[in-house]
Parts: sequence; C-alpha cells; structure tokens
Amino acid sequence: MSAPAAPVTDGVGPVVASWDGSDLAERRARAAQSFWTAVVGVPAIFSVLRLGVEAGGELQTTLLLVANVGPVNLLAGFLTTAARLLSTGLVAVFALGAVLRVSVDRMPAGVRRPLFVRWMDIVPAWFVLAGFLLALVTWQLLYLPLLIPAFVAAFQLTPARLHEQWVPRLLLLAALFVGYAWLLAPTLVEAGRQGELLALLLLVAPPLLALGITGPLPAAVIRPLASVTEAAVLAMLVWAALPVISTPVLPLTVTTVEPAPGVTEDVRGHIVTVDDVNVVLLQERGGVRYVPVDQVRAQVLCPSEAELPRHRLRIRDFHVEDSLLEGMGRRVRPVHRIDAACRVVR
Repeated sequence: MSAPAAPVTDGVGPVVASWDGSDLAERRARAAQSFWTAVVGVPAIFSVLRLGVEAGGELQTTLLLVANVGPVNLLAGFLTTAARLLSTGLVAVFALGAVLRVSVDRMPAGVRRPLFVRWMDIVPAWFVLAGFLLALVTWQLLYLPLLIPAFVAAFQLTPARLHEQWVPRLLLLAALFVGYAWLLAPTLVEAGRQGELLALLLLVAPPLLALGITGPLPAAVIRPLASVTEAAVLAMLVWAALPVISTPVLPLTVTTVEPAPGVTEDVRGHIVTVDDVNVVLLQERGGVRYVPVDQVRAQVLCPSEAELPRHRLRIRDFHVEDSLLEGMGRRVRPVHRIDAACRVVR
C-alpha cells in the first residue's frame, strides 16, 4: 500500500496551488452559465418590458396584451426589431474579448481575467461566426463597414496572415481596398455632394481601422481598458434598448368606424385581437377601444415614424438605412404608397 503524497513545502509551510484542473473547469462553467444567461435572459426580459411600455404602464392593459400576444408573435416582433441590438452586443463582446484574450499574458500574476475574456474562453467559434452573420443581415448598410474591424479583431486577422512575404501581402491588401472603393464609390461621391460627413466617416474609417486593431495591447492599459469597455458595452446596450423597448409589437392601423348611419370616424391604433363580436384596438393616444365588427368599414396598415427614411443615400440600389434582409424584401415586394389616412395629423 503506497504512502500518501507529502504536501509541497517551501521550507516554512505547505504551499497551496493557486488553481488546478477542477478549479479551471469550475470557472469555465460559471463563465458559460453567465454568458448563456445573458444571451437567453435579456431577450425575454426585453419582450416583457415592451408589453408593459406599449400598454402605457397600466396593469389591466398589460394583462390584456399578455393574454392576446402569443409567444410566437412576441418572438417574431423581438427578432425583427431587436435583432440589431442583440447582434451589436455579441459583436462588441467578441471583438473586445478576443483582443483582451491575446493580451492577458501581459497582466500581473493573480489578477482576475476580464469578463469578456472568460466568455470568449467558452464560446465556440461557430457561435461567434453566427453572431457576425446575424449582424450582417440585420444591421443597416450604413453601419455594416464597422463589422470589418470587429471581425478582424474577433478572429485576430493580422495583415501578416494574408501572406508570408510582404509584397504579395501588400498586393492583396491593395486589391481588397480597391474592391471596397469600387463598391462604395458612387455612394461616397453622393455623400460628399450632400454634405453627409457622418456617412463618409462610417464608410471610410472602418477599413483603415482594421489594419491595426488586433492585439496584444500594452500591459499598462489592459486592466483599465477591460473595465471601461465592459461598462461602455453595458451603457451602449441600455441606451440602444430604450427605443427597442418602446417599439410596438402590434400592427399600427387606421380603422374607419361607422358608429351611426352616415357618421364615420378614423381610429388610429394597434390591433390587439379580432373575434366574432369586437375588434380590440389599443389606441395610439392611450386606452383600449372595443369596436363592434359590424361597425368597421375599412382598415389601413400604416408605417411607424421609425420606418421613415432620414438619408437619401443608396449603395448599389439598396438604401443605406435598410439592412440586407430589408433591402432584398423591398426588391421582392416594393414599398406601397402610404395611404392618406396614415398622414392625418394626430
């Protein structure tokens, strides 16, 4: 029978190991739990908050919406309006976490690894790629160039990885920049003519930033940068979440009602439910209205103010405020003329 192993000592007392395999597995399990809780829990919380905000904060109206807005409709409404928010958070975490992860070896011993680094340790590569694909199809075209430095940072694609020799490397970089310039040349000219400086910056700066965004970072800035970026990403998500929470999940319509013979009224609001007796409308100015079905004479579907364009720029026949998904959808079914009833001053 073998004797038990003697504890490791330094001449004064036993030395306790700072970590072992089980400790590493436990830390990865905690990091995985926190990451997936954020990915799954945040959309669920946002969906419930949206119903409360749309109900005007009234309990009974909120309960009415919860009873009539099914989970599939709620999920569809969230994906169509909040997918950009979710993908933005994922892209930011992946890009910052990858840069910090290649820099943590320069941190002092015993310092806790940043949160984004711990998340990157447990996130599979396919999920990172899926996050970028979600951003690719949901972000507005005006902001798509920002994905270039984010993708380069997330996968640490330094220029040296293009080719071992510097001459072919420069030729490949030049070809990429020429192709990018050819794609956006008409848009850049039009943006300059219209004085759209922000659009010019968003279209030109990201590819240049991608050349030097990979790590590792200097040791002195790793810890402060990790704390600042984590707080900044959280603040950005909160700021971007405000319009998402207030975006309706119900269709906006103008319903023409005839309460008395020869007397008509236009009711502007969101359809909650329709049955054999009533059409239930959540009025835009507040309150729930039950309209008998036999009094409804017409209904018109209207766009919200957030859907109205603010720029007059296009990228190869795609409007800069459309995503790739929206742009392809408009090609299949072009935008119809807005009905006059939708333009009524409220």
